[in-house]
Parts: sequence; structure tokens; C-alpha cells
Amino acid sequence: MRTRYQEITSYETKDGSFIKELMHPDTHSNKNQSLAEAIVPAGKTTALHKHQQSEELYYITQGHGIMTLGEQQFEVNPGDSICILPGTAHCIQNTTAEDLHILCCCSPAYSHDDTELL
Repeated sequence: MRTRYQEITSYETKDGSFIKELMHPDTHSNKNQSLAEAIVPAGKTTALHKHQQSEELYYITQGHGIMTLGEQQFEVNPGDSICILPGTAHCIQNTTAEDLHILCCCSPAYSHDDTELL
């Protein structure tokens, strides 16, 4: 199975980021995880939220920001990876004048129903 980035339509998630689902079981033939690009616009912060089921991996591909992960806050830059365990409150703030791009892998796959705003 292959997807083409330019053919994928983005949508806004509950947390306020814009997502392109690069690979998701609802649309593609994969079974247990999803891969997406999230974009946090310049100067914006996603809503604090958690997922009860999904473990998320973030990989910062472009931009800079401040990650809130449970009680921790730390800077994130291109090349950084973050593991977000199920049940952990998190959000990310874009601290620049350019979009923040994040490659997100979720297992099990991302679901709006598994996103709880805090």
C-alpha cells in the first residue's frame, strides 16, 4: 500500500492541529497503527488532551516549540522524538512564526473518540 502526500486532504482534530492521515486503518490496508503529519500553525498551542488507548510517537520535522507532557515542559526541535503513553496529558505550543510539523504514529490508530480534552 502506498499513499501520495499531495493527494491527502488535511482536517482539524479536536486538539486544534491540522492532520494529514498518511496511513490509517479506516482508509488503507494497515491494521494496528496510524501515521500522520500534524501541523500546528505559527504561534498556536494545541488543546491539552489525552488518549486512553493510543500510545503516540511524535517526531519533529520542522519548527520549534514547547511540549507539555504530564508535569514536564521542554523545548522541541527538528529531529526530536517524544513518546506519549496512554493516559498522559499533553499539548504542544508552536513558538515560532512558521508552522510546526510533527510526524505522529499512534498505536492503536488515532481516533477522535479516544481524544479527551482537558
